[in-house]
Amino acid sequence: QVQLVESGGGLVQGGGSLRLSCAASRSISSFTSMGWYRQAPGKQRELVAILATTGFSTNYLDSVKGRFTISRDNAKNTVYLQMNNLKPEDTAVYYCNANQPLPRATYWGQGTQVTVSS
Repeated sequence: QVQLVESGGGLVQGGGSLRLSCAASRSISSFTSMGWYRQAPGKQRELVAILATTGFSTNYLDSVKGRFTISRDNAKNTVYLQMNNLKPEDTAVYYCNANQPLPRATYWGQGTQVTVSS
């Protein structure tokens, strides 16, 4: 069973920065992609950023483009989400996600809370 462990969440003032980390229990090269989702109270979970575990393909939620950057360190089996110029509307629980091609499976971390004060 794959474990994804997130860290780096917390409380920050608007305009501040946080970096989330997601450490996988096995090589991230075994996944086709990894990403970050978030879920705010009363809202559906949404994709924030996703990247391919090989190559350089990334994709972002429109509202975070230019502020958030997803990256990976294959040697550390870790994916990061650098979040700059945070806004109160970024407040949510952030979840790490990994997609395995064969056998097909999707894995989730336990989530980390990000709270941005105005």
